[in-house]
Amino acid sequence: MASSPGSPVFEQLGLIGCGLMGGSFALALKRAGMVKRVVGYSKSPSTTERARQLGVIDVEAPSALLAVSGADLVLLAVPVAATEATFKAIRHLIGPNTLVMDVGSTKREVIDAARRVLRDQVGVFVPAHPIAGKELSGVEHADPELYQGRQVVLTPIERTLTAQLGRAQQVWTALGCQIKQMSPEAHDAAYAAVSHLPHMIAFALMNAITGQAQGEAFLSLAGPGFRDFTRIAASDPSVWRDILASNREELLAQSRHFQRALHAFETAIAAGNPDALEVLIEQASEARATWRMNAVKPQS
Repeated sequence: MASSPGSPVFEQLGLIGCGLMGGSFALALKRAGMVKRVVGYSKSPSTTERARQLGVIDVEAPSALLAVSGADLVLLAVPVAATEATFKAIRHLIGPNTLVMDVGSTKREVIDAARRVLRDQVGVFVPAHPIAGKELSGVEHADPELYQGRQVVLTPIERTLTAQLGRAQQVWTALGCQIKQMSPEAHDAAYAAVSHLPHMIAFALMNAITGQAQGEAFLSLAGPGFRDFTRIAASDPSVWRDILASNREELLAQSRHFQRALHAFETAIAAGNPDALEVLIEQASEARATWRMNAVKPQS
């Protein structure tokens, strides 16, 4: 890896998955002057071709392995469920100085796959979760500003190489991210509560309304509050299928917490107890009024 004052310069980014997250990473890395060449691969050849046409990647690779050939930085921007197969496809060309990262929304399952496949080379892998995204998927929506000012959570394990962790921190800092470091277990528990459960609730609410005979009529009367609350229900189905399934234990635990809280509201309403209802609403209102995004440092 060559270097320039202030930031490392990578010879080649091997990008596995040229969609929104991977494409945005490549564009941001290029804009920061940190990479000389981006070689990309996607399962769909048309996606890889489109990424080249848009200037997201410089070279199309016919396979994940060839995208990694010659790369000193590798990013896996694939669904969580595809992580293990991707590691198997590229492991023979991952060297001791290669920095490998992912952008998956769950970490324990990804790390387990890395341990199984990379084995002695697992130290070059720095698990990462940038807290960024859009409801619109695809390389056409790739944006070099996607990660600017966002959090990225790194979840190194005991075998993660210190040098690789430092390089990962340099990369994300150069892209304008605020870095947090957590254990994989703490990460998955936290994001089950603040990301995965809210998505599941939004999906379920839309299904609950549209499953009624008058559902479409109800939706025609919805306003800005409903729009904002259900925005994330428009997220990519295949991506969120994998996220919810891969974090099932933590998600189910958070779902039970939510069901108890919902039951408390139902009980107050059924009992005709407006005072109890007001207490529940006030509790939530105060918590939301004092909450500030990124203000609380997660415990590892």
